[in-house]
Parts: sequence; C-alpha cells; structure tokens
Amino acid sequence: MKSFAQTHSSLTAATAIFVASLAALASEGGPASGVNWPMFRGNPALTGIASGALPEKLSLLWSFKTGGPVKSSAAIVDGHVFIGSGDGNVYALDLASGKKVWAARTGGPVDSSPLVLNGKVFFGSTDNSLHAVEAASGKQVWKYETGDKILGAPNWFVRPLTRPSDTLSPSDGERDRVRGALKTNIVIGSYDFKLHCVDATTGKTNWVYETGNYINGSPAVFEGKTAFGGCDAILHVISLAKGEKVKEIEAGAYIAGSVAVADDRAYFGHYENEFLCIDLNKGERAWTFKDREFPYFSSPAVTKDRVVFGGRDKRLHCVKRDNGENVWAFATQGKVDSSPVVVGDKVVTGSDDGRLYVVSLK
Repeated sequence: MKSFAQTHSSLTAATAIFVASLAALASEGGPASGVNWPMFRGNPALTGIASGALPEKLSLLWSFKTGGPVKSSAAIVDGHVFIGSGDGNVYALDLASGKKVWAARTGGPVDSSPLVLNGKVFFGSTDNSLHAVEAASGKQVWKYETGDKILGAPNWFVRPLTRPSDTLSPSDGERDRVRGALKTNIVIGSYDFKLHCVDATTGKTNWVYETGNYINGSPAVFEGKTAFGGCDAILHVISLAKGEKVKEIEAGAYIAGSVAVADDRAYFGHYENEFLCIDLNKGERAWTFKDREFPYFSSPAVTKDRVVFGGRDKRLHCVKRDNGENVWAFATQGKVDSSPVVVGDKVVTGSDDGRLYVVSLK
C-alpha cells in the first residue's frame, strides 16, 4: 500500500466544490464518455466501487463556490454534476466547465447526496422534506414532507404492480393476481425515526417503517430488501414490498454512516469503536474489527476481497472481506469521516485535514 503524492490542500475551503479528478471517477474517457455516477456510493447496495481508471497525476479541473459548506457527495449523470450545499440549494453544474446550469432552492441546508434517476433529481433537506426536481431544469416535480430533517441520501428500487386476473386460484377460489407495469420507488431515512417509501412519479407514500431513533445514513437496497442503521443501535432489515420487518440485529452502538451490502453480508462501523460484518442470513456477526478507541462514521467501500473505510483515528483502514483481518492502515492528519471510493487498484478519500488522497489498494 502506498499513497500517491497528489493531494489537494485547497479542499480546506468548505464552501467550494472541487473537481480534481471527478470526471475520471465517473468515466475513464472523460466527461463525454457517458459513464455515470448517479447516486451516493454509486449503486443501490452502496458498495462504493467506480468503473474506469484514475489518471496517474491529479489536477484541478475547476472549482465552484456555493454560499455554504458542502457536505453532500456529488452525483454525475450525462455530463452534469449535482450537489447539495449548506446554503439550501442543490446545484446542477456542467461537468466539463464547472459552470452553473441551475439551482433548486429548499428551506434549509442540504447535506443529503442527490439521486439522479429517470430524468429527475431526488434529495433530502433539513427542511424536513424529500424533494424531486427535473434534472434538466431544476423545476420542482413534487415535495414529500417527513416529521424532521433528512441528512442521508435517497435510494431506489423497482417492483411490478399487480392487478386481479380473470382466473380463480384452485387452492382458495380467490382471483389470481398478474404483474403489470413496473413502479419506481424512493426510500429515505429521516430524523423522525422513520424510513419512508415514496412513489418516484407522484411523491405519494407507499409505506413508513418506524425505528427507535434518528436515521442518519442511507438505506442499502438488495434482493427485495433494505438494510440500514440508526441511532437506536440496531441494524434493520425490512422488505421493500410492504415495509415489514425481516430482521433486527443489535449493533452495540449507534450507526452514523450507511451500510454496504454484498453477498448477504452487511458492512458498517458504529460509535463505540467497532467495524462490523453481519451475516444477514444468520442475523449475527461474522466478524468484528477493532483497533483504537475511535468511532467510525465513514461508509465503507466493498470489493471482492477487501473492505475499506475511514475512522476518527485519522486513518483509512483496509481489511480482508472474509474475516476482517487488517491489511493496512493509511494515516492522514485529520478525521476520516468521508466515504472512500475504489477505482481500479486505487482508493480515493477525503480527510478533515483538507486533503484528497489517492491510495494504492494493494
């Protein structure tokens, strides 16, 4: 494992969006190649793996200053960058030039990372609402209100609608149901202690699942289910069809980050200094990583054989995916609450020391 020397100390300016190699994260061939990064962590399972390759040397392409701190992660779709800001806006920027295309105003700071899907941009705000705007113009499509602020990113899933058929079931004499059109749904957590499932087209609620405390992170979506943690110190696994409980697994402390899911295992850290791997079939820990007495707020990147995550011990950690054994730890000069992205054989992460780091995965 080694660090590549190209770091960007200019990241200390929290009120600006910096795109040093953002285009390379989204596409090996540059902004016009058509490869997208449409959501937080790149995919519904939240594994943080990007296609393409990074250049050997990083260079600042452009910067865009907003009116407040930027805690949101960027989404990149069709040559545009979408980002939230503490000034209450979500911005659409031109990926090649960094020039503003539009700004959509909300009633509070936007820490939530946008989801770009089917020509719309979905995002939460501290104004207690999930917003949907047109990706082309920023015009509001709908607004869904929850009972408190939203900090985490939205996720999505598709399920078929069903309708009664003309035939009767031989087992119970009831009408069979047949599949109809596909319906896209948005799931998002709120500080009202609830996970909300909303129709992506209409903004109408499908179901609401209540937990015991704040939900700070984004829910991971996999195999008809969603897994997420919160300040109730529980890993929740629920069905997406009806919002019903599948499992509740005690984590031991509150979960501030988002859970990543791969091959029926969930990966996440918590406030009491542990990073966990949970076997979702058995509902128990597969392994636990604990090093120093510092919590983990970072959401992990999960490859076929490695898990990479940041810690408040100022280090980026890499462990073996199968057993949690330490592979390496890379030291920075500040807390690593940011969520790393794996691009080929490199890891990209930020630190509270104001730098963007590119580290060898090996």
